[in-house]
Amino acid sequence: MPSAPSSSTPRSRLSWLIATFLGAGYLPLGPGTWASAVTVLLWWLAARRLNPGWALPVAMITSMAITLIGIPASTVVARESGRKDPGFVVIDEVAGQMIAIIGVPTNWKYLLAGFILFRSFDIVKPFPLRRLEKLPGGTGIMMDDVGAGLYALVLLHAWQYIMAR
Repeated sequence: MPSAPSSSTPRSRLSWLIATFLGAGYLPLGPGTWASAVTVLLWWLAARRLNPGWALPVAMITSMAITLIGIPASTVVARESGRKDPGFVVIDEVAGQMIAIIGVPTNWKYLLAGFILFRSFDIVKPFPLRRLEKLPGGTGIMMDDVGAGLYALVLLHAWQYIMAR
């Protein structure tokens, strides 16, 4: 199991904590799936405590913040680990999963659908997501998952629209 180099600076340790989502990236059997599942659970818990009018802006700001923090953290961890896209970096799944569930009801059907759609798009990587992986450093690590989250978001909102009719 990879870990931060012993000579790492405090900034590097923080980058490793962020990039691995507090160590979730070290979980066995699909760490990205674990990170996505934890993201959905944390959002469900948080959204239940939010005023309903605040759920949309909080989800949007949270998604943007995770993405913007994840890019430099992923860049540092990729460089320090010597891997282009380390499997234990899962902050990209957190960002993509959070994007997928922006503005959808926080009931189990929509959250489960968002989880399944996001994981499916993240694994299959339909056009042009595979190209986004080729962007340099943490940008490439993060952007294919951001794209997968956007694909899932569009489908979830279409489903929500159809179900409301």
